[in-house]
Amino acid sequence: MAARLADLLPRLNERDRRLALASEARSWGYGGIAAVHRATGMSKTTIHRGLHDLEADPEGGAPDRVRAVGGGRKQAEASNPELLDALDALIEPETRGEPESALRWTTKSTRKLADALTGMGHAISHSVVARILRGHGYSLQGTRKTLEGAQHPDRDAQFRYISSLATERIAAGDPVISVDTKKQELVGRFAQRGAEWHRTGESVEVSTYDFPDLADGKAIPYGVYDLADDSAWVSVGVDHDTSVFAVATIEAWWQQVGKERYPNARRILITADGGGSNGHRPWLWKRELARLSAAIGVEITVCHYPPGTSKWNRIEHRLFSRITLNWRGRPLETYQTVVNLIANTTTKTGLAVRCQLDLSHYPTKIKVTEQEKQSIPLVRHDFHGDWNYNIRPSTE
Repeated sequence: MAARLADLLPRLNERDRRLALASEARSWGYGGIAAVHRATGMSKTTIHRGLHDLEADPEGGAPDRVRAVGGGRKQAEASNPELLDALDALIEPETRGEPESALRWTTKSTRKLADALTGMGHAISHSVVARILRGHGYSLQGTRKTLEGAQHPDRDAQFRYISSLATERIAAGDPVISVDTKKQELVGRFAQRGAEWHRTGESVEVSTYDFPDLADGKAIPYGVYDLADDSAWVSVGVDHDTSVFAVATIEAWWQQVGKERYPNARRILITADGGGSNGHRPWLWKRELARLSAAIGVEITVCHYPPGTSKWNRIEHRLFSRITLNWRGRPLETYQTVVNLIANTTTKTGLAVRCQLDLSHYPTKIKVTEQEKQSIPLVRHDFHGDWNYNIRPSTE
């Protein structure tokens, strides 16, 4: 009997084990319970319960139920009605009347929550805390970038203005470009977010630390995205992100790509963020655009996105996000690595990217004199002239 039950019992659930033990005991008759107890080590109480189940349900009904309805240990929140309120106060202390809770300033892991609840007199394990949280609509959440700050009252109107002007220019066959600077990257064996396929155990080794002084330099990608052509030009700077560098990149795009693609163009529309090297405030940006306009003989129109809306700039999600995906999990060991990865960025819709390294020096803190400001052939639009303006080729 001992050998037979040893093979059978591990394959049964709790209820079926009780029934098997009871059936064996009943087949032995008088002394059967004691015999099964000695052979298996199972408690006599369990065997008695099995006999009761056999007598109460001789037809073997409800085969999927292990315990009777309502059986088993009560859940922690049911036996301790104050537990849920205590847990809720720990999860959201600033909105539950406990702004000084220590957990407001620590990682709210289930183990720390369990320790805090136990310290408050609610003895509980971290696994039970996790079950309660999931059962009451909680889940692990990260931060999400959705707050844009105070919105300018003309935000939507400027979006419509840009869209209307861009549509008009594209229909007329004029170039419409979106420009911006991508996040600077350290050059060297540093970790990059994301992952790519390698043989197991053969991941690329990178530096433990990413201090700037350990890098071979910094890469500053400035991009020009052609909205109509779904193509882009990127200059990778090595010095500073200045307005001079920004306009030099636009000039490189025009000389290498733009003038051949738009041989009859007499005007260019540039959409740009409201801040940074191509912001609407720097006079150096306007001065350099005036220099470029005069050099190529083309009128330049600039439309800036409203403050706090840079993520809507086309170049961000049409080009920069694709570049980030292309070099995920791969250290940018050299400048040539950066250039090659950018230049080989493609999409199924046909994005083509050209890239070159710009080794020029771009000093900072260049002042534009009042005389230079006055000499810029700047014509502001009637609608938000601070965001929308034309720079015409100089007649001098």
